[in-house]
Amino acid sequence: MNRIEERMQKLKEAGEKALITYLTAGLPDLEATKDILRACERAGCDVVELGIPFSDPVADGPVLQEASCRAIRGGVNVKKVFRTVAELRGEGLELPIVFMLYYNTVLHYGVEAFAAKCREAGVDGLIIPDLPYEEQGEISRCLEGSERTFLIQLVSPVSGERIPMLLKGAKGFVYCVSSMGVTGQDADFHREVLSYLTRVKEVSEVPVMMGFGIRTAKDVRPMEHIIDGAIVGTYFMKQLEKNDYRAEAAEEYCRKFKKELNCN
Repeated sequence: MNRIEERMQKLKEAGEKALITYLTAGLPDLEATKDILRACERAGCDVVELGIPFSDPVADGPVLQEASCRAIRGGVNVKKVFRTVAELRGEGLELPIVFMLYYNTVLHYGVEAFAAKCREAGVDGLIIPDLPYEEQGEISRCLEGSERTFLIQLVSPVSGERIPMLLKGAKGFVYCVSSMGVTGQDADFHREVLSYLTRVKEVSEVPVMMGFGIRTAKDVRPMEHIIDGAIVGTYFMKQLEKNDYRAEAAEEYCRKFKKELNCN
C-alpha cells in the first residue's frame, strides 16, 4: 500500500472522515510551503494536494489562478517542487502528497521521466483535471506496476453513465467535483449533488471525497452519510493569504476542520 491507501485504511478502522487540503506550491516561497505541509501533518490533515503552478489553470477560479501566477513569477517550477517534496521525505514527513497539475507540465517533462520522478521524490498521487479518461493510457502505463504513485480519478455531476467506467480500477480515492465550473464557488453545490454522490458511492471501491466550494465542515454536513471526506482548496488558500502564509494558521484551520468533520 502507498501512503494514501494506508491513511484511508486507518481512517476506515477509526470510523473517521478525511480532510484533504490544497496548497499552491511556492507561496510565498518553497520554504514556507515546507512549513505549511509540516503544519498540516501536525494538525491531522490526511492528504495535501500540492498545486504545481501553471500559466493556464483552466479548472481553477481566480484565487488559485492568481496564486499560480505569483508562484511562477517567484521562479517556482515542477523540478523545484520535486526537490522540495524529496527534502521533506528525507526529513521524515509521512503526510500523503498528491500533485494537482495540468497535463502539459507532464508532457513537457516527459511522461515516463515524470512518473519515475514521482516515485523517486515520494509523490503519492496525481490529479490532472484536463486529462480525459480516454487519454490516460500513456501515463497509466508509466505508473503501472508501481504502488507508490496513483492517478486519482475525477468525476462530476454530469459524468452520469460514465461513472462506472471512470472508477473501474480506481486507486487512492475518487475526487467528486460538487459543482459545475471552476474552483472557489462558495458552497454553491450542484442541485442534484446528493443523488450524484450516492451513485458514485454505490460503484466506487475507493473512498469518495467531495471538493469544490467547501469552506467549513458544516458545508458537507448534509452529505456526511455518503462521502468519506472533504477537500478544501480555494478557501484554505484564502485563509493562508489572509494570515501571511503562517504555518500556525494552517495548523489551526486544519485541526478545527478535522475535529468538526468527525464530531458525531
